[in-house]
Amino acid sequence: MGGFGSGRHGGRPTADASRRIDLAWMRRKGLVADGVMRSGILNWSCGGEPSGSISYRANMCEAGQERLVLEYTRENHGERGSVLQTIHLTSTRPNFGGKRWWMICPYHGHRVGKLNMPAGGDRFASRKAWRLGYHSQCVTDRDAIFERLFRIQKRLECEQGWGNYPSRPKGMHHRTFDRLREEFEYLDNMCAVEMMRTVGLLQGRL
Repeated sequence: MGGFGSGRHGGRPTADASRRIDLAWMRRKGLVADGVMRSGILNWSCGGEPSGSISYRANMCEAGQERLVLEYTRENHGERGSVLQTIHLTSTRPNFGGKRWWMICPYHGHRVGKLNMPAGGDRFASRKAWRLGYHSQCVTDRDAIFERLFRIQKRLECEQGWGNYPSRPKGMHHRTFDRLREEFEYLDNMCAVEMMRTVGLLQGRL
């Protein structure tokens, strides 16, 4: 592994921006299943564009030896090389019944439902092993207001950006639109206050 935290640019990397393997999601999609061996390809995208893929083999038919074998290519100092990583699996029996599967972090040895590989990393490991934060932990109060506004704009099928006022999307109930518009107007006013505050700070530095 290229050192925990390698490839960090501009501060602490986040789990949201990492490539992620979610075992529960793979089970729901039928990519892995109890008692059988399956293989395939996992793909990632960013902004609607492909951003990477890996091959996997899931062996869940050997009791006590269940594992997920990952095969992918990584670049290190300009040289590309193949990586073969084995993730051991284990299961528990929840009180409400059924079976829950876990992956074992190859570096900390604890059970996790997801493994991550941040930009610049060369192995999948737990969020704790990589010391990954979440995007929500990295945004300031000011940024959070704008992000809430942009989420409302996206839901209302409006171009995202301060100053873009939405109209009611076709098929949306008037009551739903009125509620979202009220929230939008509140956030829009908050953004205006933050913008004026920023302008004031900039003018004070000139």
